[in-house]
Amino acid sequence: MNKGYLSIVLHAHLPYVHHPEHDSFFEENWLFEAITECYLPLLDMLDRLQQDQVKYRLTLSLSPTLITMLQDDLLQTRYLRYLQQLLVLAEKEILRTQDQPALNELARYYQRQFLQALHGYQNHYQGDLLAGFAKHHRAGNLELITTAATHGFLPLLNVSDAAVRCQIKTGIDTFKAYFGFAPSGFWLPECGFYPGLEAVLKDAGVSYFFVDSHGLMDASEAPKQGVYAPLDCGNGVLAFGRDPACSQQVWSSEQGYPGDADYREYYRDIGFDLPLDYIGPYILDGVTRVNTGIKYHRVTGQGASVKALYQLDSAQQKARAHAEDFIARRQQQIQALIPDMQQAPIIIAPYDAELFGHWWYEGPLWLEQVLRLANAANSAVETVACSDYLQRQPQHQHAMPAASTWGEQGYAEYWLNESNQWIYPILHQAGSQMEKLVADLKSFKLSELQQRALNQALRSLLLAQASDWPFILKAGTTAEYAKKRIIDHLARFNYLHDCIRKNRIDERFLTALEVMDDIFPTIDFRDYSAAAGKD
Repeated sequence: MNKGYLSIVLHAHLPYVHHPEHDSFFEENWLFEAITECYLPLLDMLDRLQQDQVKYRLTLSLSPTLITMLQDDLLQTRYLRYLQQLLVLAEKEILRTQDQPALNELARYYQRQFLQALHGYQNHYQGDLLAGFAKHHRAGNLELITTAATHGFLPLLNVSDAAVRCQIKTGIDTFKAYFGFAPSGFWLPECGFYPGLEAVLKDAGVSYFFVDSHGLMDASEAPKQGVYAPLDCGNGVLAFGRDPACSQQVWSSEQGYPGDADYREYYRDIGFDLPLDYIGPYILDGVTRVNTGIKYHRVTGQGASVKALYQLDSAQQKARAHAEDFIARRQQQIQALIPDMQQAPIIIAPYDAELFGHWWYEGPLWLEQVLRLANAANSAVETVACSDYLQRQPQHQHAMPAASTWGEQGYAEYWLNESNQWIYPILHQAGSQMEKLVADLKSFKLSELQQRALNQALRSLLLAQASDWPFILKAGTTAEYAKKRIIDHLARFNYLHDCIRKNRIDERFLTALEVMDDIFPTIDFRDYSAAAGKD
């Protein structure tokens, strides 16, 4: 049987949420939930595969903001407090449901899961999940790559070459500072590409990146191999296109696996179902309802008004069956492609990492089974990283991918619309001010205080450029927080800009900003220049 290649790419990213000025903060739960439901289960999965000597290849993109938050001492301490609170709640649930055997069994299951998370985080990884991922990279099974500094949406920052270059360089520098090597691949935030970006990626040392299917199919020259081989952008940087079939099977809300009736229902949680006076001590302010992670119901079916109870065994069996279906379809796909291709096809399956475990609770088990099945002796599928494929297939068609994104409609609509279009003029204005500031001052002998202020101004600007805020404004979830983050970061930038221009820097206030926005410790304000990164 002729073989083809499958490259599964997980993109792990969360916006930078860091609030030392508060005792606790609602949006920090985004990180805590992702650690418990996604990152720890993924690491456990990788450990099991290694223990069983399964030879696989998986790609994981870790964003610089996530890398920073996972290393942050304050957030690590708060995560442990979060887990301890969940354990108390789980114990309370065991008592509450003692006369309801099915619910009681699930409550005990969640208690075991939280205990396992606590043990893994504290004792196995000593709070350093990045070290766990690095171990599997060194073992040769996991390819680690990264993305832009704050996940800035590059097509809409492209009014300034300096903005794009700084986002990319700072992202790669952050990755290198922790892992000790430069990534060969780069995840474009929101898969947002425009012609010309390949030159910036080349300057940054990037070998390959990803676009959505139509980015390849609508290239300057029709791709001879469709989305099943990369395109050389003309400068040795390769663009890989997402496979539509893999996307539909996993992402589609109607046809995708996660919508199956047996899987756990994300939107039913005791944080919303139980009386407020019962749940109050375990939510942030005793009033605002939040997800606790204790969920007793399954999807049940399309439009089901009454949700049936979750049955763990049935869900796990379904995940294994869906993994078998996924690999069978990839084998059929490969056998259908091979006769018309000049080289072995590569199927690119990129997903948000947080889908696995957080949104789709059974996702890590499904992924583990996919990797095991792909490694079976009779499999026509071989999992590879894109860097592996490029070593085996060095020659590729030259063509320029089309300007494109993933997401709704495929052309930036989610990041530029009536809900968020007000952001970009003020972002561009701040970027222009930063670029002029660098041009005016980079040749001067500056004091340490001035350099600190300039670097902090750049941090504020980068944080304001995050693609997460316009996305949230469009989605309508926590929109006030997203708006506040943009306004706050730009206000901090404007304050520092004016202080630097007037040479009246308040060191106490600067120090406070450095504590609140404690990211990119080695950043250099001189990088915000159109010439940055060029020879």
